[in-house]
Amino acid sequence: MSTLTLLAPGDEFTPPGLELFDSPPIISGVDWFTKPVLLAILSTLIVVAFCWSAFANPKLVPRGVQNIGEMGYTFVRDQVARPFLGKDADRWMGLLLSIFFLVWIWNVMGVVPVLQFPVASHIAFPIVLAVSIYVLKVYLGVKHQGPVGYFKNMMFPPGLPKPIYALLAPIEFLSNMIIAPFTHAVRLFANMFAGHLILAFFSTVGFWFLFEKLTPLGAPLGVVGVIMTVAMTGFEMFIQFLQAFLFAMLAAMYIGNSLHADH
Repeated sequence: MSTLTLLAPGDEFTPPGLELFDSPPIISGVDWFTKPVLLAILSTLIVVAFCWSAFANPKLVPRGVQNIGEMGYTFVRDQVARPFLGKDADRWMGLLLSIFFLVWIWNVMGVVPVLQFPVASHIAFPIVLAVSIYVLKVYLGVKHQGPVGYFKNMMFPPGLPKPIYALLAPIEFLSNMIIAPFTHAVRLFANMFAGHLILAFFSTVGFWFLFEKLTPLGAPLGVVGVIMTVAMTGFEMFIQFLQAFLFAMLAAMYIGNSLHADH
């Protein structure tokens, strides 16, 4: 048997797959209480505790948690709320800040040791959040523009030749009522799903070839797996922040479009 092989005969490297996302119940007989649900509850508690600590009793000179909270508030206000909501930005900051921090913590759970599961990689959570935002969008649109005015502004943008509306109206309806909430949820889900799978693959390669089946040719591959795991973890943390930002930004854009028909 030659030692210059990646794997010894009979050994087989199996990359991680969809089984990563199988979540058996944590408590027997309570089928809904799975790891993603537990992490979603934990994420909510973290956001509530953080915001309470930062904003419940603010000081004139911020320090500690309040300082971090105000940095987050300023970022969401200037980069998410004001560009789309203008003078209405402050009114919606509570919702937008909560969405941003909640989605971010959901995502960060994927790189926390032991936990290591991004909540948003389970499609149900992005869908519930995106649908909730979209229901709010439609409600605000009907409230501020009227039922007829809202759907008219949505499906018949002014300034176009009338024959164009025969083609444009159904496209606008599908785009606004179906495609927009679908992509809002799936964009977040797909990025977290793919990122988790990539991290699991490289970490498995590193562990397998350095600890499970160490061979002269396999060891360098294991080192590459470890290096790529570290590099991709850093990149994934950037993507986690970016996706939270984009999700909150789209929520602000939808709310702004409903409040102001000219947006």
